Amino acid sequence: MTRLKKDVEAARDLLDQGHSIAETARRVGIARATVRDWMTKGFDEILDGRFTNTDPDGPCAFCRYIRDLTESSYAYLLGLYLGDGCISEYPRQVYRLRIVQDTKYPSLIHQCAIAMYWVIPNKVGLVKQHGCTEIGSYSKHWPCLFPQHGKGPKFKRPIVLEPWQRWVAVERHPELLLRGLFHSDGCRTVNRVNPRGKPYEYVRYMFKNCSDDIHGILADACDRAGIEWRRSYKWTTSVSKRESVEKLDRFIGPKS
Repeated sequence: MTRLKKDVEAARDLLDQGHSIAETARRVGIARATVRDWMTKGFDEILDGRFTNTDPDGPCAFCRYIRDLTESSYAYLLGLYLGDGCISEYPRQVYRLRIVQDTKYPSLIHQCAIAMYWVIPNKVGLVKQHGCTEIGSYSKHWPCLFPQHGKGPKFKRPIVLEPWQRWVAVERHPELLLRGLFHSDGCRTVNRVNPRGKPYEYVRYMFKNCSDDIHGILADACDRAGIEWRRSYKWTTSVSKRESVEKLDRFIGPKS
């Protein structure tokens, strides 16, 4: 996390010198939304307490799993969690992270299990259900790593990334965050149209989720990765421009 500290300090210094948010973001090499987020949270709070669990009933105040985070695995796992994940509480402040994948995609199940183990190296279990497989792991620290954990469906409550999550997933590894999001609530399809009687088909990616906040996170990651996107329906974000689809194909591709 040393680089995060340097970026936060650089952004704070540039703003103190009178530079605009846009210019500060350009010089540091991060998104304007991240600079605004840091300003809202407070630079000193991020520098001094970015690993602090603000929940007084949480499992720990200083989480070593955030401090020693495997960033690439976490960015991918965060995308999966936002799409099809949940955290359940058990006795003695033990929690189980659950990610659900379609059983017909064994490669995705394997990738999820590997990412989960690399983030917290505890036993990862697979539970086969009708048409799907649940990938799960127990730990006291899952709420530290996913502070969006709460009661009820994610689309019924605010889903806002902590500054360190935005820096790791959106700024540093947007491709892996997108990979996790599309591997959970996304798909790659061939759209067939017939304009003016001439059959035409093209590939597009679609992400469906009922949380506007999660769509916003997806959009931020797309912007960071240079992917053109649009909200085609109320709860659907699509990528259909050829260059952007080709970029997604390089690190996502069809599910398997």
